[in-house]
This record gives sequence, C-alpha cells and structure tokens, in this order.
Amino acid sequence: MRSSLAPGVWLLRSFSRDSWFRGFTLLLTFLIYACYHMSRKPISIVKSRLHQNCSELVTPANDTHSFNDTTSCSWKPFDKDDYKELLGAVDNAFLVAYAIGMFISGIFGERLPLRYYLSAGMLLSGLFTALFGLAYFWNIHVLWYFLLIQICNGLVQTTGWPSVVACVGNWFGKGKRGFIMGIWNSHTSVGNILGSLIAGVWVNQQWGLSFVVPGIITAVMGTVTFLFLIEYPEDVDCSPPQHHSGPDKDQDNLEDPETSPHSSRESSIEAAASCSKEPGPEPAAISFLGALRIPGVVEFSLCLLFAKLVSYTFLYWLPLYIFNVAHFSAKEAGNLSTLFDVGGIIGGIMAGLISDYINGRATTCCIMLILAAPMMYLYNYIGQNGITSSIVMLIICGALVNGPYSLITTAVSADLGTHQSLKGNAKALSTVTAIIDGTGSIGAALGPLLAGLISPTGWNNVFYMLISADVLACLLLCRLVYKEILAWKESLSKGRGSSLALTHPK
Repeated sequence: MRSSLAPGVWLLRSFSRDSWFRGFTLLLTFLIYACYHMSRKPISIVKSRLHQNCSELVTPANDTHSFNDTTSCSWKPFDKDDYKELLGAVDNAFLVAYAIGMFISGIFGERLPLRYYLSAGMLLSGLFTALFGLAYFWNIHVLWYFLLIQICNGLVQTTGWPSVVACVGNWFGKGKRGFIMGIWNSHTSVGNILGSLIAGVWVNQQWGLSFVVPGIITAVMGTVTFLFLIEYPEDVDCSPPQHHSGPDKDQDNLEDPETSPHSSRESSIEAAASCSKEPGPEPAAISFLGALRIPGVVEFSLCLLFAKLVSYTFLYWLPLYIFNVAHFSAKEAGNLSTLFDVGGIIGGIMAGLISDYINGRATTCCIMLILAAPMMYLYNYIGQNGITSSIVMLIICGALVNGPYSLITTAVSADLGTHQSLKGNAKALSTVTAIIDGTGSIGAALGPLLAGLISPTGWNNVFYMLISADVLACLLLCRLVYKEILAWKESLSKGRGSSLALTHPK
C-alpha cells in the first residue's frame, strides 16, 4: 500500500528534477553564447597589431627596410594611411552580414530543431574565425579574403542569439525573468573578456593564433551543444513554465503554474492549455508582420538600434582608442578594455533586478541611457588621466551602456515573444528576438563604420556621435515609459481603494 506522503515526495522530486534541468540549460546556453562573442572579439585586439608604428620596435639586423619606413612591420593591406577605413570595412563586412542574416535567422529558428541549428552555426563560426587567423600563416595580404571571411562569419553567427533566447524562454517563465536573464546575459561580457585575454596572449607574436584558438574552442562547444542541448522541458518530462503572471505580482519562474497560489484564474487556464500533454494542433509560426504588431516590438527594436550602435563601437574600437590616447601596448590596451565588459556584467544584472522590482523594462532602460550620456563625455575627458580614473570610468560606462542593451535583448525579447496577445503561441519567440536583435545589429554595423570615418577627425567627435545615439535611444522609449507610469498609477489607486474598503467595510 502506498504511503500518504507519496504525492508530496513525487512533487519534491519533480521540482528538483525541473530545477536541475533548468540550471543545466541556463549554464549550457551561457557557455554557447559566450563562445560566439569570444570569437568576435579578437579583431578589436589585433587591429593595433595590423597597423603599428614600426620605428618604436627593435629592427632585426637583416631587415632591408629604411629607418623612415614606419609601417614596414604592419600587415598589408592595412599598412597604409587609410588603415582605419579598411579596418572599419572589415568590421562592417561582419556586422552588415549579421544584421541582414538576423532577420532571416529567426524565421529558420522557429522552423528547425534548435539543437541542430545551433550546432551547425557554432561549427561554421569556429571554422571562419580560424580561417581569418590562418591568413597570418598562409601569408595572405588581399583585402577581399578578410572581407569574405567576415561576411560568412557574420551570416553563420546569426544562428546563435535567436536560438539561445528561444531555448531559455522555453524553460523559464515571466517571474524574475529580468534578474535571471540579467545574470545569464553576462555571457556577452564574459565572452568578450575571454576573447580579449586569449587574443592578447598571441597578439604581439603570431597574431593568427588570436583567431585560431577561439575558433577551435567555438567548434568544440558546437559539438557539446549537439550532444547535450535540450530544447523543451517536455522533451525530458519536465513542467513547462508559466509565461504570464497574475495581476498581483510575478511568480518565481520555477513554480508549477498549476500549484501557484497567486496566479489568476485566467492565467491558470492559459497555462493549463499551453502545458497540456494532450495532443493538439501545432501552432503556426508567426509571420514577420505579425511579430511587428506585438505592442512594444517596434519601439524596443529602434531603441536597440542606437543602444547597440554605442555598445559595438566600444566593442570594436575601445582597445585602439586606449592604444592611441593612453599609449598602452596592444596587449595592455586589450586587457584594460575588458573592464568595460566587467561593467557590462554589473549593468546587465542591475537592469534585470531593477526592472523586475519596479515592473518597468522601458523605464529602467531610459534611466540608464540618461545616465550613460554624461558618463561617456567624462570618460573621454578625464578617463585617461590615470590608471585609477580609467578603471573606474570604464566600469561605470560599461554598466550604463550595456545595461539597457542587455535588458532589451534578453528579458524584453522574451516578454514580447510570449506576449499575452499571442494567446499562448510560443512560436513567436525566435522571430521576435531576431527582429529586435536584427534591428539592433543595423546600429551595430553603423557604429564601427561611423567610428572609422569620424576618428581621423579626432576621438572627441566619435564620442559626440555616441552621446547623440544614446539620447535618440532614450527618446524612442518615451511612449512606453509613459504607459508604464500610467500602469503604476492605476495599480496604486487600486491598492488604495482596496485598503480603504478593508478599513471602512459596508
């Protein structure tokens, strides 16, 4: 005869099993996307090595170049005065391909198994990253080779972001999503830091290894993804999450939607319908225009365009800026630039935590964008006055610049991809994520391009461009911020009405 505690014990075991698989999925997708960003970072570290002042180096005894030839040690075709424009073209070959491919990638991500899609993307990304570095060993000096490799790499890297966000969205519900995804999104900064440190090891010797080693690591991680990624909780008999919280407060994403005491009756019905094991018709994947009609998608997409413009300009040009302005070595400039990503980790977690607490994604982004503009101005003017001020300003700027970017690409994308207007159709998650990040990637392509064109006129003008983009990103959220303020007022008035009714019952 079964014990009366059996159902409770089964529930506890089920909860532990669900928690274990959710934690494993979070860790695996973290490592996956850290590898994607790790493979993007070496180009920013190697830039200062591709073109450098050779008169400052020790010339070998058998060298035939004249003393006045200051670019003899640079890598052709980046040894001429137009090297900034050429390096900007290499950046944009990747970023434009990434932006275009992202809009298509989300559509494929909704229709193909995520495990196969991600694995293939990582293997190809590792291959093209390594091929860029092999130009050093194969002695390749033609610009079209670098451009072609970057275009191919940009296209295959679009497999990453929609897929990992869709996978995490499948496992985690709305409750505390901002905080969890804020921590999880630190993979971007962790990947950048790892890419900087790995590339820095070989940048002053055989710079080709700065690309080959991250490429190999990314390809190995693609194999791990194929072997271990679990796309849906139902695949391992785990409980699906609840995507819509009740009116009182958000629930913890590990709660079973059927047992949560705070969920509204309507949310429970939706959750039961979406989580039912009964066979039913598979919901159709949402169209591109259908995803654009989801409230908030257009505003957040355009905001991300300008926010990502700022973030990726720092990503691709910060080491060279530190190298030129503060006169550190290429390796030291690369290591110092990682502090911007350390700040990004802090900013992403803060943005997620604050937005969960105040229930205002747009307001959180807007406040951080407002604070970022004066901080970037200060960094340009006092950030290079000493190592201490440089460290502090880099961390602060990294937090304020990457905080909104992190929040929009994670929690906001997941919120909109599981919006109540979709009536439980989770097929929109990858498409919405691709639209938001694809629009942002247009800004990511514009930022480094503009920096390459503007920097010859002075770094001050580059920072004025970044501050202007930051202000535009903030302005695009004004309507959503206004709606959130109205929602807070309505919630407060309801709360006062309830307290008055309890105090003065009829």
